[in-house]
Amino acid sequence: MLDVWRAADDIDVFDSAWNFDHFYPIFGDGTGPCLEGWTTLTALAQATHRIRVGCQVTGMIYRHPAVLASMAATVDIISGGRLELGLGAGWNEQETSAYGIPLPPLKERFDRFDEGLEAIVGLLSQDSTTYDGTYVKLTDAWCDPKPIQRPHPPITIGGNGPTRTLRAVARHAQQWNGMSSSPEEWKAKHDVLVERCAEIGRDTAEILCSVNVRGSDGPDVVAERAAAFGGAGVGLVVVSLPQPYNPRDLEPIAEALRPLQG
Repeated sequence: MLDVWRAADDIDVFDSAWNFDHFYPIFGDGTGPCLEGWTTLTALAQATHRIRVGCQVTGMIYRHPAVLASMAATVDIISGGRLELGLGAGWNEQETSAYGIPLPPLKERFDRFDEGLEAIVGLLSQDSTTYDGTYVKLTDAWCDPKPIQRPHPPITIGGNGPTRTLRAVARHAQQWNGMSSSPEEWKAKHDVLVERCAEIGRDTAEILCSVNVRGSDGPDVVAERAAAFGGAGVGLVVVSLPQPYNPRDLEPIAEALRPLQG
């Protein structure tokens, strides 16, 4: 991973690099080695210089929002202001069951997510924060030092839920990462996001839209899919690299994607 991120740091086609926030692998049968996301992200942030870094995306159920805000500020400082703060409600029953981490029912999970978002934004952007939610309570709480990026690192929210997730995207996100198998499927979800933004008077153009494509399909297919999603309105394509990770895989992908850069 370190070799890949350092190689990506030197290739201008790539502007961000992402890991994930899981304790078990989410591919295959869910077994095998899996490094913890935020400690790994910190090490990779320190070892790179240009590329933006993020965790796609952090499960709110795994850490208290105040602790997560302090972690985010720390990584933003360590990276020199390159953090993309990825956040999601959490979903993985396999690892939560194994570790004894509560996985509330969906409504409560999103209630906690909404409160956590508001608390994190307050802690990162305000001198002190008092918050009296059902699940999150802060009393004159502070997060010091603040992140380099002000008022806070850009927030990426992952997920496609039309009611809770996309409303949270409209309210808080600078980037929306929506998983879709085709540009047509993505466009239908984006249309809902446009509606959610209209409900609160926000311009959808303020939100960068991203999707993931499989790097294992080969550079030409990656470029073809990137072009198709770009034509639908996607602004960022995240290429999921095959394992074992190899920095030599990056240059062919970069060459295939280079003609698509605006």
